Amino acid sequence: MSSQNTSSAPPTPPVLLLEALTRVHGSGATEVHALRGVDLAVYPGELVAVMGPSGSGKSSLLTLAGGLDVPTSGRVVVEGTDLTAASRKQVAALRRRGIGYVFQDYNLIPALTAAENVALPRELDGVGRRPARREALALLAEMGLDRLADRFPDEMSGGQQQRVAVARALVGDRRLVLADEPTGALDSETGEGVLALLRNRCDAGAACVLVTHESRFAAWADRVVLVRDGAVVDITVRSSAEPLPTVGTAR
Repeated sequence: MSSQNTSSAPPTPPVLLLEALTRVHGSGATEVHALRGVDLAVYPGELVAVMGPSGSGKSSLLTLAGGLDVPTSGRVVVEGTDLTAASRKQVAALRRRGIGYVFQDYNLIPALTAAENVALPRELDGVGRRPARREALALLAEMGLDRLADRFPDEMSGGQQQRVAVARALVGDRRLVLADEPTGALDSETGEGVLALLRNRCDAGAACVLVTHESRFAAWADRVVLVRDGAVVDITVRSSAEPLPTVGTAR
């Protein structure tokens, strides 16, 4: 695995580090512990799948990792930046430039076309409109959506919107990709294609965290983290001798 280092090499720092992460919603009788002291490190080149029953804290873990929420206690460190100590402006800049996020509800901007949605993060980074559009069109083509580049979200199916959301998360040099059920609205073959793209991005050096309830998609991961009642209860490491799935392979 990419997180392993030889004794002569310096340790590779994680792209994402969660330390004693706790998130409590409400107080008193309505208090809910979404996360309870979670520790997790995700390294360059690594795909980590997070699984668990509904309400176990999977999505809370992802929103905290992406700087979309603030922990009650503990630390979230992305590329050496402690999000819990950084200013809002610093967190926003890091999210925009270094983190790709696939939302479970897609979160596409209705007034923008598919290509414009995908290109938007690059334009916000200061990339010109034409090169940003070229990057967007290339990713949409990888997703099999090149014919839908100029369609608006309400002109696309749920599965097509989901693939546009994945393309938006992968555009540019994202060092950390966080995906919340990115295959939920997709058929098996298309879902495998999306996982292959995530896997390729990891193999190119990014760190990826995938929340999924499907073990066949978790099979693409280097590690599977099981979360229950807000705590990590088990971590399974894929054997180096076990081949990764391929698109179209029955599992």
